Amino acid sequence: MDDPNFWGDKKESSKVIGELNGLRNTLESLQSLKTQFIGLDSTVDLLKESYDQEMKDMVEMEYLEALEAFEQFEVKVLLSHDYDQHNAIVELHPGAGGTESQDWASMLYRLYTRWAERKGFKVTVLHYLDGEEAGIKSVSFKVEGPMAFGLLKSEKGVHRLVRISPFDSGGRRHTSFASVDVMPEFDNSIEINIAPNDIEVETMRASGAGGQHINKTDSAVRMTHKPSGVVVTCQSGRSQLQNREEALNMIKSKLYQLEIEKQEAKLADIKGEQRSIEWGSQIRSYVFAPYTLVKDVRTGVEEGNVAKVMDGDIDQFIYAVLKSNVK
Repeated sequence: MDDPNFWGDKKESSKVIGELNGLRNTLESLQSLKTQFIGLDSTVDLLKESYDQEMKDMVEMEYLEALEAFEQFEVKVLLSHDYDQHNAIVELHPGAGGTESQDWASMLYRLYTRWAERKGFKVTVLHYLDGEEAGIKSVSFKVEGPMAFGLLKSEKGVHRLVRISPFDSGGRRHTSFASVDVMPEFDNSIEINIAPNDIEVETMRASGAGGQHINKTDSAVRMTHKPSGVVVTCQSGRSQLQNREEALNMIKSKLYQLEIEKQEAKLADIKGEQRSIEWGSQIRSYVFAPYTLVKDVRTGVEEGNVAKVMDGDIDQFIYAVLKSNVK
């Protein structure tokens, strides 16, 4: 930073400053944790010398607070890739099964929006297509917040639901599937050049919830990147121009995610690891009947309180996957 040429490239200097601030924040968190645990050790020593119930209760409370702070610090260290800091774009698609699967996709959408609310993150719907009778046919939304992509990336895959279907008059048990795709939001610090001839744009009338402008004009945009076959739809903006810009951003985000996956596949190949194809693999099962259980297939983490999970309490699954990926 003392180099006089450092500030000449604003883009590069901003990136370096951001990295420096991140490292400084991590160091400060580590020092704070060390101070916290040293204080706990001193209090425990005092407690050993002279037992006091009030002091014991205080130590237990401080220990739980320190444990929570340590877990947050651990997750921050695990999310070390540059793209982990980005906002996330999430897409949900129901599997085969019609209304039942579409309803399951809408339940997952509620789960992730509740999770985002718990984190204080902002959710913006980019595209929403209602199901024919209930649920949703597809939805794309952006989650904005610190490390949003890093936290949500482990949710990518197929989610399986087993329950007594409310749409079955016979009260039979049904199994439904929905796929979750997660990608980091593209930002201007990354260069992705797309030739105009590689893009095909269609306009249509927007559908679903989205404000008074929805369904009044052909403002929604479907954009196809012909070389890769990537297709996105956006209806969040109030004008076709806004939706074109957002759709192009989504295309770049998808291409960015594909490049990340290529790099990770190469790294896994160098390590000699056997990797499954995430998109086609089931990552989590949600059983509502005949018993209640949510189980993550990758880590074995289980939770019997299904209502809590469906209300957005999924951090235990996210953290377990992050920790399991450390070699």
